[in-house]
Amino acid sequence: MIKVLAPMAGISNSSFALKLIPYGFDVITLGGYNTDNKTINAGEKILKRGRAEFNISEEDLISHIESEVNIIKDKHSKIDVSVNLRAISPDPIIEISKINNLDIIEINAHCRQKEFLEIGCGQEMLTNPNKLNDFVSEVVKKLKSKQKVSVKVRANVQGVDSVNIAKTVEKAGADYLHIDAMKPGFPTADFDIIKKIANETNIFIIGNNSITDIESGQKMINSGASGISIGRAAINGKLNFDISKI
Repeated sequence: MIKVLAPMAGISNSSFALKLIPYGFDVITLGGYNTDNKTINAGEKILKRGRAEFNISEEDLISHIESEVNIIKDKHSKIDVSVNLRAISPDPIIEISKINNLDIIEINAHCRQKEFLEIGCGQEMLTNPNKLNDFVSEVVKKLKSKQKVSVKVRANVQGVDSVNIAKTVEKAGADYLHIDAMKPGFPTADFDIIKKIANETNIFIIGNNSITDIESGQKMINSGASGISIGRAAINGKLNFDISKI
C-alpha cells in the first residue's frame, strides 16, 4: 500500500510537500503543470478568472520541476516524487521524464476546467479511449527503466465508461490508475466503482476523493484500492488524522 499526496492546482509544490511528508506519505505529487503552448495558454485564462494554477513558461518548466524535485529529494531521499502533467501530446511529458530523481510521471486525464476541456486535455481525454491508449502507450515506451507511469482520471464522467477507461490504462502499460472516485451529488467517494475496477483489472489502484479520516481511507482500501491519495484534507499543510493507521 502507498499513501500519495495528491496534486492540487497552484498548491502542490516542494514547500507544501515538505510540510506533509512527516504525516506518513510515501509519494509526493507535484503539480499539475501545463507543459505545452496550448495548456499554458489555457492556464493563463484560468489564472485571469482567479483560480490558482501553476503556469510556468515552456523554456523554464524543466529547470523548475528539476529544482522542485531536488528540494524534496535532498531532505527525503527515500520519498518517491511524482509530477502531474497536462499535455496535448506525449512529447513534452517524455522530455520532462528525463529529469533525474523523478520517480513517477503522472498523466493528467482528470482536470475538468473548461479551458482544458476545450483543447482536448484533462478529463476530455477520457472521451476517446483509443487516443488515451496511444498517448499513455507512447509515454510508457519512452520512459527510463526505473520510472513508473500513473494516469489520473475522474470517475463517473457523463458518457464515459469508467471500467473501460481503467482497462484502457492497464492495457497501455501504466503502473498506476489514480482515480478520483467522484460521485456527483454525493458527499463521499463512489466506493462501488473502485470495487468494479478492482474486480475487472489487475492494475494498481490509487483511490482518491473524500478521504478525510481513518475510516474513509480504510473503506477505500477495503473497496479494492491498493493505495490512497489525499488532497483537500491536507490543503492547510497538515492532517487531522494519522494516516499510518490506514
